[in-house]
Amino acid sequence: MLKLSVVGTGYLGVTHAAAMSSLGFEVVGVDVDSKKIAQLQSGRVPFFEPHLEELLSKELSSGRLKFTTDFSQLSDCDVHFICVGTPQQKDGIAADLTYVDAAFNSVAKYAKAGSLLVGKSTVPVGTAEKIKSELANSHPTLELAWNPEFLREGFAVEDTLRPNRLVVGVTSDKAEKVLQEVYQSLLKNNVPWIRADLPTAELVKVAANSFLATKISFINAMAEICEAAGGDVTVLAKAIGYDPRIGSRFLQAGIGFGGGCLPKDIRAFMARSQELGAEQSLEFLREIDSINLRARQRVIDLVRADIGTDLKGKKIAVLGGAFKPDSDDVRDSPALDIAAQIHAAGANVSVHDPKAVEPARIRHPELQYTTEIDDCLRDADIVLHLTEWKIYREIDPKVAHGLVKSARIIDGRNALDREAWVAAGWKFRALGRS
Repeated sequence: MLKLSVVGTGYLGVTHAAAMSSLGFEVVGVDVDSKKIAQLQSGRVPFFEPHLEELLSKELSSGRLKFTTDFSQLSDCDVHFICVGTPQQKDGIAADLTYVDAAFNSVAKYAKAGSLLVGKSTVPVGTAEKIKSELANSHPTLELAWNPEFLREGFAVEDTLRPNRLVVGVTSDKAEKVLQEVYQSLLKNNVPWIRADLPTAELVKVAANSFLATKISFINAMAEICEAAGGDVTVLAKAIGYDPRIGSRFLQAGIGFGGGCLPKDIRAFMARSQELGAEQSLEFLREIDSINLRARQRVIDLVRADIGTDLKGKKIAVLGGAFKPDSDDVRDSPALDIAAQIHAAGANVSVHDPKAVEPARIRHPELQYTTEIDDCLRDADIVLHLTEWKIYREIDPKVAHGLVKSARIIDGRNALDREAWVAAGWKFRALGRS
């Protein structure tokens, strides 16, 4: 059986390593971060992802999975998956490929002749061709493929082991056969297999993310129109969602998207299109980004409309810090961004999140954090529901009414039962609803 390596032990890498081990492969995960490797080797995942820690512990116990900082331990692997991050550049919107370049260089140094290097990182189109050319000059026996990931945070294990499609960018039948062997057990379940060239494989991921970002921002733009016209965006979304050409997914108006993928990916896509001389093709993404950020400002405007333009000394209860539920990821979190902006205006902001308090505290230490919902709500002048965790939908609005100073709530995710909150005496606002 093939032996696999996974380079990079972030969100993508850890999930892929544990999942491949569960398919029966011997897998070695490699990273330069010794602290992270020590955590993983002891069975602890350095972030929250449902079911991943249990899977990791099981695979470590099986003996098939191990983690190391020693790249020389890749020398007997047949396939190397590169799963490192591609953050946004600090001085622009383009992707920073520092980690990608370093990973491929490190792997190529130790990879045995004839092995396959597989990129899974989200990169600007043309990156794979550049790496392929470099490998041809320095390590001509190594082959390159690109196999983009489509993981949803909160569903990463499921998306890896039960994907809705597998896309492979290859330049030879041999590379495709190797990847078919890797994913053999998944293909038995009739997972669609899409063979592409390298540029198309790179584009699939950023095109998918751009489409999702467009759909989310579209319904948020409709929310702005609904507010101006006195309409209800939730009814509008339900009505258009029945159209099979549109569908109901990602039509929940709110404070927009965030996280470590969509925002930086669409910006990097715009930057790359400009480099290719095709910037007009993606000009619409600039407005998508703008609509997304405007939704956050709309919440702040509603806060001022409800409790006054001067926020100094006001207590604001924020329910949610992660960018989405079932995750502790606070990268470009709309919820935290709103909380930080309100704090900067002089308010006392208390944030609750079931999993993201510590990551949020590191990113925004100026905010107050609570581990109990009641403590977050107590004496609040207004409550902001900004991440749609299930536990927030289970709050009893009558009990919550007795905790706050003023029974006002803004549902930034259109996920709460408005009738129940209004019946309990709350002034209830939501984006796109009169």
